[in-house]
Amino acid sequence: MKKSVRLLWTVFLSVVGLFLIITSGFWFGWWGDMPSMYELENPSSAVSSEILANDGSVMGRYFVQDRSTSKYAEISQNVFNALIATEDARFNDHSGIDGIAVMRAIVLLGHEGGGSTITQQLAFNLFNGERAQNKMLRAWQKLKEWVLAVKLERNLTKHEIITLYLNTVPFPDNIYGIKNASMTFFNKTPDKLTVDEAAVLIGTLKGNTIYNPRLHPERSLSRRNTVIDQMLKYRFLSQAEATQYKAKPIVLDYHKLDYHEGMAPYFRQVLEQQVKKVLKTLHKPGSNAPYDLYRDGLKIYTTIDPLMQKYAEQAVEQQMADLQKQFMAQHNYGNYAIWKNHMDVVKAAMKQSDRYQMMKEENEDLSDEQALKEFSKPVKMRVFAWNRKHYVDTVMSPLDSIMYIRSFLQAGFMAMDPFTGEVKAWVGGIDHDYYQFDHVNEGTKRQVGSTIKPLLYCLAVDNGISPCGMLSTSGQVFNGKVYNAGGSKFGEVTMKKALALSINNAALYLIKQVGIPAFVDFVHKSGVNSDIPPYPSAALGVSSVSLFEMLHAYTMFPAGGMSTEPYFISRIEDKNGIVIKSFAPKQKEIISANTAFKMVKLMRGVVDYGTGKRLRYRYGIQADIAGKTGTTNNQADAWFIGYSPQILAGAWVGADDMFLHFESEYLGQGAAAALPIWALFYKKIAADRNLDIRSDAHFEQPKNFDDCDVTDPNSLLRADLNDGSVNAADEDENNVNNDATSPVDWGDGTQPAQTGHDKPGGNEQ
Repeated sequence: MKKSVRLLWTVFLSVVGLFLIITSGFWFGWWGDMPSMYELENPSSAVSSEILANDGSVMGRYFVQDRSTSKYAEISQNVFNALIATEDARFNDHSGIDGIAVMRAIVLLGHEGGGSTITQQLAFNLFNGERAQNKMLRAWQKLKEWVLAVKLERNLTKHEIITLYLNTVPFPDNIYGIKNASMTFFNKTPDKLTVDEAAVLIGTLKGNTIYNPRLHPERSLSRRNTVIDQMLKYRFLSQAEATQYKAKPIVLDYHKLDYHEGMAPYFRQVLEQQVKKVLKTLHKPGSNAPYDLYRDGLKIYTTIDPLMQKYAEQAVEQQMADLQKQFMAQHNYGNYAIWKNHMDVVKAAMKQSDRYQMMKEENEDLSDEQALKEFSKPVKMRVFAWNRKHYVDTVMSPLDSIMYIRSFLQAGFMAMDPFTGEVKAWVGGIDHDYYQFDHVNEGTKRQVGSTIKPLLYCLAVDNGISPCGMLSTSGQVFNGKVYNAGGSKFGEVTMKKALALSINNAALYLIKQVGIPAFVDFVHKSGVNSDIPPYPSAALGVSSVSLFEMLHAYTMFPAGGMSTEPYFISRIEDKNGIVIKSFAPKQKEIISANTAFKMVKLMRGVVDYGTGKRLRYRYGIQADIAGKTGTTNNQADAWFIGYSPQILAGAWVGADDMFLHFESEYLGQGAAAALPIWALFYKKIAADRNLDIRSDAHFEQPKNFDDCDVTDPNSLLRADLNDGSVNAADEDENNVNNDATSPVDWGDGTQPAQTGHDKPGGNEQ
């Protein structure tokens, strides 16, 4: 044999031998750990957890990468055909490595396409993540991909490989997996994708940004048609079908579920923290590791009703957009003069801003004067506005923008089933893009005002004070000090009238009868965990309580004496559909059914003839409704909590900075600011036949019920009263006139004047 031939064979066999050694090293893990088959079949890539409403629809996701998974049967054949035609025409014939494609790539230097198969791309996506730039390192990486591809082909079916690929591949807008891509761009599950829709999504794999149909529709259309041509070339389509699909425009139904957008963003924010707490107590099977909300593909089933949530958000927007106009029309508000004495708030907000932090990084010695000077220069910016888009592009100084953005009134609204505790709707603010602070959850507390009075009346009734008896409205003496919070001009009144008109001195009279400690204890037993200072003013609602807690406390009225804890998670499943935690209603009896119904009747008076009567005459709601308004000092907080036989809901309205408030009691009272949200919501849910909220439903009266019965008048215990300063929250609606068509008998021989409006008069201070 010639020396040159021998040398050629030596080189050839050496290369082959080296190749075999290297590939064997990869196979057996000599060059580092290789993934096991379990890891190959169950990639460790983060899978987003889904939040589902009570009808099974997806409300949002928690993720590191927005990734979801589908089974083979859950993906349209159109997707598979488009992928194979575009990326790997011989996918069903090769064993992980396509020799023909590799030779073509080598000979033509990649001008006619690369040599990677779908299986190789899957191996790269799962375990490399980033393509090496160095040619030697890339060659080493390529050999590893080949070994992994062969390993995948030997242990998985073609169906499993292509499904795994589609579940892990990145699509535009930082979305992973065909299911998320299909839901985001076309608002449909992947099994329903048409040929042209599948071609759009598969076409984006060549370039997630350049072929993004949302950002570049013309490029996306061209790429889609290229995919369709490939499907024609490999006989997945006929010529007529290809022509038909190429003639169609791209029609997106875009629904990107992100942090701010989508259904109930404030609720999802609170839910996230709650689920993380729950997961700390749970561990994966056979492991001490807790579940990861952002990586483990959990399914969190919630109690939120999509229709009720939609109507709640609409009601908040409708009322708050109108109310803000009135708010800013006040003297010194539109020109920000109200901020003159509160520049400390503005400066604190300035120092928390991203703009300030960037300035500070550039100049560590930045003084307040320098910062204020820079913040006073007008710049282009986008700010929140009550319009269709919820923003406006404008020119404004950053300093003015702080005052502008903080001058918007906020709102909190929650609706629930008082019998089961299921939270049906949750609106924590006016716009989550600009305001992330939630105003519903238990940690957000505001002065509660007169909405606490039904709890006081309830304790009194349950302890032997008859609703038919008379209450004093004179100033009350506590430890030698006279407290006069208003209403003494009414003289003695029935309990019905006192609650309906929210007479403050009547509340002071009642807390003196039941005892301050007993009342504080009862409020806590009702579901309020907030601190209630043991002073006479507790009867007037000077304490700060969350909307969530107040709804918990009110559940005992419509639920026949049973206090029902609100809950919003029904169950949590792992990625395989196995329930790892379930939740059930929690109830306990607080009062008797008779007491509960007495309170229903008393609180009907608020809606029928009292401070909440605009629910009837302005909004035309004639259903069986009971509730209570609340307004605090200087109209800083406006409340309304109401319930029907089927639904309990509450609304709060106010500014985050409490020095911003309505100067007018007429505009700032609970009936004017908060009640309209409740009314608009109720009208919408009652009108929707898909929701079984019946306007003709009535509260069920217990058997042998007697309005005026007193089981044990001597059971009312009076505890020693603690003295303390009072900061009386004057309920501005105490002297509300009535416009009912027929006179109302309060039971004390008097009738409200019929003047046709509900402008309140002030109580005696």
